[in-house]
Amino acid sequence: MDLLNTLVDKGLRRESPTREEALAVLATSDDELLDVVAAAGKVRRAWFGRRVKLNYLVNLKSGLCPEDCSYCSQRLGSKSEILKYTWLKPEQAAAAAGAGVAGGAKRVCLVASGRGPTDRDVDRVSKTIAAIKEEHQDVEICACLGLLSDGQAARLKDAGANAYNHNLNTSEATYGDITTTHTYADRVSTVQQAQAAGMSACSGLIAGMGESDEDLVDVVFSLRDLDPDSVPVNFLIPIEGTPLAGDWNLTPQRCLRILAMVRFVCPDVEVRLAGGREIHLRTLQPLALNLANSIFLGDYLTTEGQSGKDDLAMIADAGFEVEGTDTTTLPKHRADALAAAGSGCGGHGGEGGGCGPCGDAAPADAVPAQAAAGVTASTLAAAEGSHADLVAVRRRGAGTDLPPNA
Repeated sequence: MDLLNTLVDKGLRRESPTREEALAVLATSDDELLDVVAAAGKVRRAWFGRRVKLNYLVNLKSGLCPEDCSYCSQRLGSKSEILKYTWLKPEQAAAAAGAGVAGGAKRVCLVASGRGPTDRDVDRVSKTIAAIKEEHQDVEICACLGLLSDGQAARLKDAGANAYNHNLNTSEATYGDITTTHTYADRVSTVQQAQAAGMSACSGLIAGMGESDEDLVDVVFSLRDLDPDSVPVNFLIPIEGTPLAGDWNLTPQRCLRILAMVRFVCPDVEVRLAGGREIHLRTLQPLALNLANSIFLGDYLTTEGQSGKDDLAMIADAGFEVEGTDTTTLPKHRADALAAAGSGCGGHGGEGGGCGPCGDAAPADAVPAQAAAGVTASTLAAAEGSHADLVAVRRRGAGTDLPPNA
């Protein structure tokens, strides 16, 4: 297929595809799907080999967020029966992080619900980072605390945070449909503050929120312009008690096309397979490793993922290998640029990458994307009936007395 040959050539040269080419990837048929995966896999292997970076989420503070993000089980007014707790103590967070590191995670992502951190919150997180680094000197730390105020990014970097995550989530044109308590521009500003402070920026998207193909391409091209080092791709987890519960707009094939499009647009960036992969990709998860070079290990913020041992078995069975702490994640040109910005080596011994909280979202009246993806009403009804039971609220790990899944 001429399109795929063109996209591979551009990806190997770090050249951006056109919008029309990106849209064409999303419009490919199921008969062409394996060809699309194979082509994007060539780009992935050229920049990252067969390595898979493992990341581990620690939810420092769960629930009771004042923001109204429609996809989030921690949102204002949420009726989701999730764990709710205030800040973990540094030693509690360090113990949770240690479980992930023991499971093979190279990066620990420290996440807290809320609009953004207070200065006191930054102090708390700084102490937590110190506690984790004391036990695991080489682990990378990514903070995900919401919108940043002036000077907070620099304080987090000085405390030892290597990266900061703040996702764009969806296109600027549709952002107001999913959140009203802050703006798309607020999110862009926070990512830029992290970059200006010398931290590695992580910013991604949530697919399955009723967006059109054009919206998906818009947000991915916006991410390319923003130039984060890592791009987490979340798939909506329709959690009961959120405005988007029951919205099943994705198929495994659609998810693979989205990941392939992201890889072609962001060829040399750490693409992370993030929240929702288990319930939407299901048995096709191993194919996604040909597109993404990074995944989350174990559970997410408020929902459970597949077991850590199953993650490791999947990686090995698919012919990939877990990336070690002695390996630089990013390609040399990116790692060098990050080091020059003052954030170390881009994924070796504590630098690079980023985290992305699990996704959950979609306006209830947003149906065009379902048609664009070739999803019929009967397909959606079947999906809801057969896959809603795959969404399990987290009842173990941080904030509980039970051991974490790592």
